Amino acid sequence: MKTRAMLALALSAAALAGCSTTMGGSAPVDVTRYHLSQPIPAGTLAVQPVSGGAVGPEAQLYLDAVAATMGGMGFAATADSAKADYLATVDFRRTDRGQVRTRPPVTIGIGGGSFGGNVGVGGGASVGIGSKTKTIYASELSVQLRRRGDNTVIWEGKAMTEALGASDGTQPADTAAKLSNALFKGFPGQSGITITVK
Repeated sequence: MKTRAMLALALSAAALAGCSTTMGGSAPVDVTRYHLSQPIPAGTLAVQPVSGGAVGPEAQLYLDAVAATMGGMGFAATADSAKADYLATVDFRRTDRGQVRTRPPVTIGIGGGSFGGNVGVGGGASVGIGSKTKTIYASELSVQLRRRGDNTVIWEGKAMTEALGASDGTQPADTAAKLSNALFKGFPGQSGITITVK
């Protein structure tokens, strides 16, 4: 079991390293949405944390990101939830998936040989420079949209991405915007289908 976990982490790190190289540090986002397969006309929207308690600085970034994304789709944000057409409850989490050692960006080959008495002796070594241990972080955004009039859940979705260490674009504000934009891409989306947004 331990070997499988280590292998999974290694494969995840390799994939993330590939994304960092080919997409400027931006890993893809896995998105799943569920809805009633009914039209969701734009209206006023109140965005709230799922906990209903005090909002910390990082949580506020996700609330603002959802409000901004849905605002761009015609859902005007309002602070008065009693008068809003819709209520959006937002939850987020960031978890440590483990650590991996990345491949060194520079490898130097060292070879040598000596000859004497018709005997050849050769040797060689490969030395890696710059290998580092990095942490894999998983960030997840969940949003549930309710129609305030009858408190019916009409849409909900989840977006998740991973990042290797402190990569570019992994600041909380960047991650919140990235997950929110991916989550609402093509809103309301296909129900029950997981897609990958790059």
